[in-house]
Amino acid sequence: MDLADIYKKFDQIGCLTFATMDQNYPQTRIAHLFACDHEGLYFRTMITKAFFNQLKKTGKVSICGMFPKTFVSHDEQGMPYFEPGYTIRATGDVKEIPLKTLKEKAAVNEMFMLGVKDIEKYPAMTTFCLCSAWGEVYDFDFEMEHRNHKLLRTAFSFGGKLIPFRGVRITEECIACGECQERCSFKAISQHDEQFIIDHSKCDVCGDCYTICPSNAIEIAIEDPK
Repeated sequence: MDLADIYKKFDQIGCLTFATMDQNYPQTRIAHLFACDHEGLYFRTMITKAFFNQLKKTGKVSICGMFPKTFVSHDEQGMPYFEPGYTIRATGDVKEIPLKTLKEKAAVNEMFMLGVKDIEKYPAMTTFCLCSAWGEVYDFDFEMEHRNHKLLRTAFSFGGKLIPFRGVRITEECIACGECQERCSFKAISQHDEQFIIDHSKCDVCGDCYTICPSNAIEIAIEDPK
């Protein structure tokens, strides 16, 4: 996925959750992206807001959203039903964009004109660019209405970030009993030459394989982002 594709996914949602840190506590608010280019994804806030101070202090933000925005209904057994859709998230580094730079971008890309007009109307407003990040599109179809598996995860990164692995995987301790594959409702596990392998693009990290494995061959792996 390139930045234009990532922006379109976020823009289709509209209102997004932006998370920052403040004095060791997470803080969230609703905002939106208004533009993108080869440097990153752009959003605005006021210099008088705590959001601004958190962005300046840490230089980091995490953004997420869900499409479609539907109320979760329940079937006759009381189980939740989610209309097929997707979530998307991105986490990374931000930098403040001067108004002069924003005007230069607006001269060649109309997307940025909204930011220029907003700042001219509200002088306390400023722009930030998510310039280096990693993330994921989590495309779900839990009832398998449109395909033969529940989930398709697409990881992405830009601005030099690497994509950290976070999930479960099968180690050499596997005895090829097949219990994990039988248990996996996401159809994420297959067998290759007597070795079972998890397809992480289909894996929900639900933990079923981890809890059922008789040889403790499933490990939880969380890599540090770089």
